[in-house]
Amino acid sequence: MGWDHIIVPGVFSSRSDRESGVFSQSVIETVRLGFDAALTEASRYLGATSPNPAVGCTLLDREGAILVTAAHHRTGARHAEALALYRARELGVIDRVATALVTLEPCNHVGRTPPCSEALRDSPVSTVWVGMRDPNPVAGGGIARLRQMPEGRDVILLEECPALAETHRACQALLAPFATRIIRQRPWITVKQACDGKGSMIPPEGKTTFTSQNSLEIAHRLRRASDAIITGIGTVLADRPRFTVRHVVDHEDRAPRLVVVCDRQNRVPDSWREMMIGSGYRVIVSHDLTEIPGMLGDHGVNWAMVEAGPVLLAEIDRLGLWDDWLTIRASHEGPDRCSVRAHSPSPLRFILAEGINPLPADKAAF
Repeated sequence: MGWDHIIVPGVFSSRSDRESGVFSQSVIETVRLGFDAALTEASRYLGATSPNPAVGCTLLDREGAILVTAAHHRTGARHAEALALYRARELGVIDRVATALVTLEPCNHVGRTPPCSEALRDSPVSTVWVGMRDPNPVAGGGIARLRQMPEGRDVILLEECPALAETHRACQALLAPFATRIIRQRPWITVKQACDGKGSMIPPEGKTTFTSQNSLEIAHRLRRASDAIITGIGTVLADRPRFTVRHVVDHEDRAPRLVVVCDRQNRVPDSWREMMIGSGYRVIVSHDLTEIPGMLGDHGVNWAMVEAGPVLLAEIDRLGLWDDWLTIRASHEGPDRCSVRAHSPSPLRFILAEGINPLPADKAAF
């Protein structure tokens, strides 16, 4: 007997809400909290999953209580849905599972791991809430497979529920780096610009930064989430930057990050290049700024950040080669001020959030 034949009363057991398109406030709040948990868990692995997307999954019982929350950790590891179901079995709660909340449409193809659509069908899950459709035509089709009869599941998309519009935007923000690469064949590009109260990007003499410890943690969370860093030859020659993640704990066993240097005259010092390669980075020199986005897309980069001086930033702005722009403005009268410009829902919402295990100031140096 299939799991869908087991009928139990509970907040998600009736399909009347789904058919009418109107959900009770208790269902809306339960789904919102469940997605918040999935998004928070998935955001911890931004920068570790490329070329795969960061995805989270929460499993609820028939009363809407959270049983398990899981996320995809890295390429080749279990996807979020499969990991959540695996943990539910380990915890002995699999028979209580009724609803799955997934930030991205479950995959429907065999890659390094089996299809998540089949994992969900081979479980007691009867209802699946989906944060976003999969933009990848190779992996897509999970919604149709889940709905396929016999033993089809009830699938609800957040885009169909106006009361959960903000949760839908959060799912879009989480997926933005991956979706940008799939749809536009280039990564999501974030510019990080730090300046003083007057707008200058030049730190005081004898210092390498003028921002606070909290701002440094934000910058290093962004580095951790990025698959590549774009910089200019001027920054390399002036600062010999190492671009390491130091103010927060970096992902273990992640693929090497790329560092792309804009250098039209081949001035990158061999000693700096060797230092970066020795630190586990892949260094690429580009003579043409406009070719960098496509090149990074070919390398499977989901999210790239720009750390450069004012000349390169001005050119990137002029050419429109950015998706969001984070400005950290130092203040001597209170906390630094962070502002974000973005063309669409930005993944920076997960970087600016607090509580992602920052290191104490005496354990890191910018």
